[in-house]
Amino acid sequence: FPSKLTSIVRYASSQQQVEYIIRPHLNYKYIAENAVKINENMKQRNVAGADALVVKELYQKLTVMTTELNALRGRRNELTKSTKLAKSKEDKAALIEEAKTLKATIQEREIALAAVDNQLLSEAIQIPNDTSKESPIGPEDCARVAKVIGTPIDPENHPFPIVDHLTLAKKHDMVDLETAALVSGASFYYLKNYGALLEVALVQYAMHKAVEHGFSPVITPDIVRTSFAYSCGFQPRNNEMSQIYDVTTPTMDADSPALCLAGTAEVPLAGMFAKKILNEQELPKQMVGFGHAFRAEAGARGADTKGLYRVHQFSKVELFAVSRPDQSEMIMEKLLKLQEEIFTELGLCFRVLDMPSEELGGSAHRKFDMEAWMPGRRAWGEISSTSNCTDYQARRLSIRYRPREPTAPIDFCHTLNGTAIAVPRVLIAIIENFQDKDGRIEIPSALRKWLPGTPTHI
Repeated sequence: FPSKLTSIVRYASSQQQVEYIIRPHLNYKYIAENAVKINENMKQRNVAGADALVVKELYQKLTVMTTELNALRGRRNELTKSTKLAKSKEDKAALIEEAKTLKATIQEREIALAAVDNQLLSEAIQIPNDTSKESPIGPEDCARVAKVIGTPIDPENHPFPIVDHLTLAKKHDMVDLETAALVSGASFYYLKNYGALLEVALVQYAMHKAVEHGFSPVITPDIVRTSFAYSCGFQPRNNEMSQIYDVTTPTMDADSPALCLAGTAEVPLAGMFAKKILNEQELPKQMVGFGHAFRAEAGARGADTKGLYRVHQFSKVELFAVSRPDQSEMIMEKLLKLQEEIFTELGLCFRVLDMPSEELGGSAHRKFDMEAWMPGRRAWGEISSTSNCTDYQARRLSIRYRPREPTAPIDFCHTLNGTAIAVPRVLIAIIENFQDKDGRIEIPSALRKWLPGTPTHI
């Protein structure tokens, strides 16, 4: 296809137009050849607004237009040669006139081709990743429980009444929601005293644990270009309200790239490898990033939003990996094993869920969630997730690798991500599971060395 097409493509979402600074390299041929299968996959993932058959039609149209345009360019080259060899002024003039007409035709066809190509991208970019054959099909309640680690506390048959995390946190002056609501609004919070110290301890513990397992530490920016968030799969679907906080400044003009607050460190970590060709021997790349996650839609009022469970901003330690395609399943197992080790050492009771198709979002090929038992809430609560995004993000961010074999073509990498620690949810699990009859909170032994004086209780 023509190389002169613009590298910045506008994609109209339900919220705004997003400029793709890095032009996605989508596999149109694969989509066209598997359109019916892909549409069925989107139905299973509850994705509306995209149609692989439309992509197939546009791709076929683009292919025909490209062939015709190349033929016109070939004729233009022939005219250039013939003009130089013309024996008479009349012949030369006729050839020049034909070349002028042909030039105008080519310019028109190039504009038309660019329009179809952009339309094709706008349609294809909405298609989610393929779904693993191992993933359950259906909504959230179809999740398969892969394992349960630990024994849940039964609050109805416990030696003393189980208190929720907010009651205990307020008792020990660990959190201030009221002042945060005044300063920032609902679903924000101050962590104070041992609340603040436990956050720092959790981050230190998780970062060190990941580094011990071969992950390179990174502190990520919290503001990213919106196109990078979209390229990672964070975009509203089915006319849902966006969870992205848009960022604007008085100095931004109409041509400035859209900015947003990162919903997870996954986005800037993926961006570290954008437009790069890695050598095969460098793979896998494994990073552990600390950043802040911002979620504009904190959820409906109710039990899920009480206290620290569902908030607009929280600290998060994120695991991220770039691998060869044949490595990604093995890397996913490594991420899961590390997460299990972290939550086991923290003394939590948790379960691992193989998430169903409707919970995979746009980017995940397969996804596992980990939920901790929170006896004060009388419910399991998500504390972590792990996703294998295969080449979904890599194609959108141009993350590639060069094989060792000199004759082998450059290929797209696979990317994976997983949560090591999402601070507020883990705080809830610790506070509610480690309380005693006197209202004290035992500090998990894995965290004590990261706290001043290595205390055992709060």
